[in-house]
Amino acid sequence: MALEGKRIFISGGAGFIGTTLARELVERNEVVAFDNLHRDALAGTDLAEHPNYELIQGDVLDADSFRDAAHGATHFVHCAAIAGVDTVLASPVRTMRVNVIGTYNALEAAVATIDTIERFVDFSTSEVFGTHAFRVEEGQVSTIGSVGEARWTYAVSKLAGEHMTHAYHDELGLPAVTLHPFNVYGPGQIGGGAIRAFIETALAGRDLTIHGDGSQIRAWTYVTDMVAGVLATLEHPSAPGQAFNIGNPRSAVTIYDLAQRVKRLTNAPGEILFQPLHYADVELRIPNVEKARTVLGWEPRVELDEGLERTIAWYRARALASA
Repeated sequence: MALEGKRIFISGGAGFIGTTLARELVERNEVVAFDNLHRDALAGTDLAEHPNYELIQGDVLDADSFRDAAHGATHFVHCAAIAGVDTVLASPVRTMRVNVIGTYNALEAAVATIDTIERFVDFSTSEVFGTHAFRVEEGQVSTIGSVGEARWTYAVSKLAGEHMTHAYHDELGLPAVTLHPFNVYGPGQIGGGAIRAFIETALAGRDLTIHGDGSQIRAWTYVTDMVAGVLATLEHPSAPGQAFNIGNPRSAVTIYDLAQRVKRLTNAPGEILFQPLHYADVELRIPNVEKARTVLGWEPRVELDEGLERTIAWYRARALASA
């Protein structure tokens, strides 16, 4: 049964996934988005005009305003985080602060409204599975990275958030769930991401640049499949206390293959170029989603070419509108 008449609080709610989730919920629920608008996917949409939607501008590091904004929530989705390789490399200290202290503040805010809270969903990351992750199951978390290699700051910060989330479930009774998103893409994406970079470059008629040799393998998840996974964890009675991979193993391709697909679907005139990597990279990342399929009844439905076509159409319309 779909959620109805609830107060749903989304930290990072003006971001890519947060706004897509809010659109699915706002007709039948009150949605409160808490965001510092660092990555503002809300601008240019009509979501903010909806009578059931409220945007509270704030920072997850401000514990008092975070707690006050979340008061009375029935469902709490913690999306807010520092993400993206370039951002993490440039700001490892802020990455740790936002992802560790911000998640602690989110959990404390949820506990402060424990009388109303029915579900807390924390976004972790597929990065916690390390450099080689083939059909990884939820319990195979194996973040291993050298101290001083900034790439792993993000993964370690999110893994710490997972431990905190489950501690709050086990000790304090918070009905908490952890999600591992695998390379989410789609209309509305801003900020980092290979698909966004390839599409914007291709539509501009420029050469597509691959970092490394292009043999890295990723399983790409269309944003509506990601949101369907979030909704399933918000609603399913067996979800609390568990972690779920949300990804599409059928959409696993090399980065070179991905660039070729974008070039073909956009009819781009540019070439595919390669440049050396300047950071540690993940060679292989494909999830096992059998647990989400069995427990939640969730299944990824949008295949890669279909998702790319929809995403390209959105970026093309966006470029025309701003021309």
